[in-house]
Amino acid sequence: MTVDVHAHTSYSDGSGIPLMVDAAEAAGLDAVGFADHCSLSEAWRDERLLWNRNFDRTHGRRREALATAADPADLTLYDAVEMDYEPELEGAIREFLADAGFDYAVGSVHYVAGKQVFPFESFADASDAERRAFVDDYYDAVVSLVESELFEVLAHADLVENHPALNGLTTAAHRERVAAACADSRTVPEINAGRAGDRGEFDLFHPTDPFVAAFRDRGVRFVVGTDSHDPEDFADRVPRLERYLDETGIEPLAVEEVVGGSPGDSLSTPETGPPDPSEAP
Repeated sequence: MTVDVHAHTSYSDGSGIPLMVDAAEAAGLDAVGFADHCSLSEAWRDERLLWNRNFDRTHGRRREALATAADPADLTLYDAVEMDYEPELEGAIREFLADAGFDYAVGSVHYVAGKQVFPFESFADASDAERRAFVDDYYDAVVSLVESELFEVLAHADLVENHPALNGLTTAAHRERVAAACADSRTVPEINAGRAGDRGEFDLFHPTDPFVAAFRDRGVRFVVGTDSHDPEDFADRVPRLERYLDETGIEPLAVEEVVGGSPGDSLSTPETGPPDPSEAP
């Protein structure tokens, strides 16, 4: 693993850029993409203000900061964004991304039907049917994200699996729908380590192994992201991801292959089964 496409800085909920750059370099990376959180949702406006999630206004300043940090650094820095996707905001997101001109955009589904996907959202009063309906809605949004062609990267495709009330509710049909959508899209799923170790409820990568198998059966390729928020995350997660890539034989796509596509282009391989790393998509 030489490139991390998904890390954060203090421009959202991460640490200072110099600290993150030094840690990424110390972890042996050749390049890192800083993809700070960005939301255009009015429903979460107060939350964004309270927690300084104003990247839709500050991304230009971070771009200048990355240019300053890149000068003495011995690694490539990518100016990226992790965008909260909600289907009703497609038009606003499209316009924002076109104006902002990031190197690439990571799409995430963090909110569904007014509820957050993260474990601190309570489903204690929800019935089994209601929880399953929420998971259905989550994957509807993920498929819609991919089909929108707004993003180069799909983040943590099965994030619901880290929620103790939703773990195990992802079905083969969910996995197949998302894999089929990615096979027909330029949007590439990431292997994300953000919920590995102490950070997550279940110490797992996203997507989980059955989901990875569904993607590979469709010939879908991957990029790799540590989802680091603190400097020490790189030292922990880069070796974990390297071992995983070694064990599975997955060869991640180069960033240039991801950002070079146009909407509608597919980055999947035509054959089924694990792709041949020696062949370009």
